[in-house]
Amino acid sequence: MGLNAALAVHPASGRGAAARIAEAVAARLRPAVDRLDILTAGSVEESRALMRSAHAEGLDALIVLGGDGAAHQGVQFCADHGVALGLVPSGTGNDFARALGVPADPRAATDVLAKALQAGRRRSVDLGRLGETWFATVLCAGFDAAVNARANAMRWPAGPRRYDLAILAELAAFRPRPIVLHTDDGVLELEATLVAAGNTPYYGGGVPICPAADPEDGLFDVTVIGTPGRARLLRMLPHLRTGEHVGRPTVHTFRTRTLRIEAPGWPVYADGEDQGGAPAEATCVPSALTVVS
Repeated sequence: MGLNAALAVHPASGRGAAARIAEAVAARLRPAVDRLDILTAGSVEESRALMRSAHAEGLDALIVLGGDGAAHQGVQFCADHGVALGLVPSGTGNDFARALGVPADPRAATDVLAKALQAGRRRSVDLGRLGETWFATVLCAGFDAAVNARANAMRWPAGPRRYDLAILAELAAFRPRPIVLHTDDGVLELEATLVAAGNTPYYGGGVPICPAADPEDGLFDVTVIGTPGRARLLRMLPHLRTGEHVGRPTVHTFRTRTLRIEAPGWPVYADGEDQGGAPAEATCVPSALTVVS
């Protein structure tokens, strides 16, 4: 049997970038596979239906052309159906692709992916599990989740700059709260501004909130920012971009396989997608996803 692949295209990703380059990406992939179906979807429901239809016809690999939202949907499908996932980044954040070492340029990423498909290269990576939802990058609660919600609602600007502006806007409204964290090693109670559990390091378009997170070690890297106050938090923000925040006195880090966050009223996001509010309980599932790499 030959290699049956599908290219899932999310036309709105990257302000239409995915739609503009879809044919060029498909042309680069076709020589590497025996069959390539194009799945173009305008909604999550349509995307899932197309993926299920492709799976019924013997799908071996799903290539997602889009941003982190599109990657998140691909992760759900591939983890549940045992299909290998490939990524061609064309969104504004591309944090999962970044963590996997995928080239930022879509055409370069496609060429690397085509070679990996031809060579049969695969590797297994961990995923987080939150209820019935898989996540590949970071689960966040508190200030950073509120920032994520605000950034998602903003139409301008594009890219990481939008996240930076959302941070500044949210600083005026957010208040630290008492939280309880249940971990593998016990219970931690403290006042905090945010909690981030990273399967991979990045969120928010390249912010290494959990800089040492490794998607092949079976553990979350957890970053908790306590109560530095607005002024100190503002001064800390540039260090988030470099990962140097983990050395600050009000920042706590640890590793755990399971994490329950009890913080009533706090918003919770995973892979940049709204997951409702706390309490939230997540588990790191080793080797839950196969990626073409």
